[in-house]
Amino acid sequence: MRCLKMLERLMASNGQRGRQRLGHSRFFFADVHRGVILSPLFVADSAGPTAWSVLAVNIVKCGLMALLIWWPGSLFAQAADWQSADARNVDTEPVAVLELGAAPTVSLKGEGWSFGPTAAVEFTPIEERLELEAGITALFSRSSTEWDVDLLFKKPWTLSKKAELMVGIGPEWIHIRQSGVTTNSVAGEGALDFMYWPSARHRFGWYVEPSYEYNFARGHEQSIGITGGLLIAIPRHR
Repeated sequence: MRCLKMLERLMASNGQRGRQRLGHSRFFFADVHRGVILSPLFVADSAGPTAWSVLAVNIVKCGLMALLIWWPGSLFAQAADWQSADARNVDTEPVAVLELGAAPTVSLKGEGWSFGPTAAVEFTPIEERLELEAGITALFSRSSTEWDVDLLFKKPWTLSKKAELMVGIGPEWIHIRQSGVTTNSVAGEGALDFMYWPSARHRFGWYVEPSYEYNFARGHEQSIGITGGLLIAIPRHR
């Protein structure tokens, strides 16, 4: 507004001479206050250097004021966009993954096959560095019933947006009831875990996990098995 008033005073001081020299004009202005272009207006040389300097200072002031009004709002809007994008990325990552499947196992010392259901929950304490899996498995054979509880520390690798590969190792507690005798022991387990998500949103998928088990109790029983089943992502609460 101050800039427009200064322009009006300069144009009034020029009078008829300024309008006659319209053909030699160097600057053209628009009536931006009313929102339409009415006519080109000439600021004559007779206005003097003082008037020109005042006009330039006021134009600079108006520009700075417009910049100060626009720039912070733009920064806040951009920061809000970044926060919303981060929130969307966080929301797409599940808080944990539930594994439900079956686990056939064979003894390497001639004890035969066993088979049963398995369930585990997996979560990520360190992104792209460490995943923890806690699971329980029930194995049944002709002469025994076995319950295994394990905790695996896994290193993940992302093969694609839909596929993951993990290598894990950890302790295992084994409870066996065989021929009326109950035993408890501690074992070590190593596993190779492959996950596949049909959708990039990682809601449901399937997994295959071959494993090797070494029992530290007397006899040092060893076995290999393969676990497979369904993956169910547990979403974060919004």
